[in-house]
Amino acid sequence: MTKHFFFLITFLMVSITTVQSQDISEHTIGLRLTESDGFWAEASYQAALGSNNRIELNAGLRGVNGFSAIKLIGMYQWVFNINEGLNWYVGPGIGGGLADFDSDFDGDDDLEVFGFVTGDIGLEYNFDFPLLISFDFRPEFFFDKILDDDIIFNFGISARYQFN
Repeated sequence: MTKHFFFLITFLMVSITTVQSQDISEHTIGLRLTESDGFWAEASYQAALGSNNRIELNAGLRGVNGFSAIKLIGMYQWVFNINEGLNWYVGPGIGGGLADFDSDFDGDDDLEVFGFVTGDIGLEYNFDFPLLISFDFRPEFFFDKILDDDIIFNFGISARYQFN
C-alpha cells in the first residue's frame, strides 16, 4: 500500500512540475450547445487573462412547451496543455437568469428569477486555422428549485472562432 501511495504522490508531483504553460487565444467567440434538463443554445465569449487562464461569458436561451428561459454565466478557467493543440481546462463560475412559465390553464404569465453556482471541466482542441472545439461538463447548483432540480448536470459541445 505504501509503495502505491509513494508512487502516486511522486507521479503527481512530477506531473505538476512538468506541466507546460499553453498560450491561449486572446479572444474567442462562438456557440455552445447543451442538453441539460432541455436543449440550451448559448452564445459564448472567452478572453485570455494570461498564458494559461481566461474568463468565459455565456448567454443561453431555452424554449420548450410553455417554458422559456434566458441565463447568463461567468466563469474563470485555468487551461493546461496535454499535447500540441489539445488542452484541458477547469474553473468555477456563477450565473443567473429569468424563467417564464406560461400556463395554458389559467392564462397567467409567471416570471421567475434564478441564480446558481457552477464549475467547469473540459477538453478543447485548437486547430491550425482559427477554430477551437471543446467538450465540457458543467454541473449547476441552483439556489432555488426554479428548474425542477437543485442540481443539473450539463454536458456541452462548443465551436468558437479565435481572434486577437
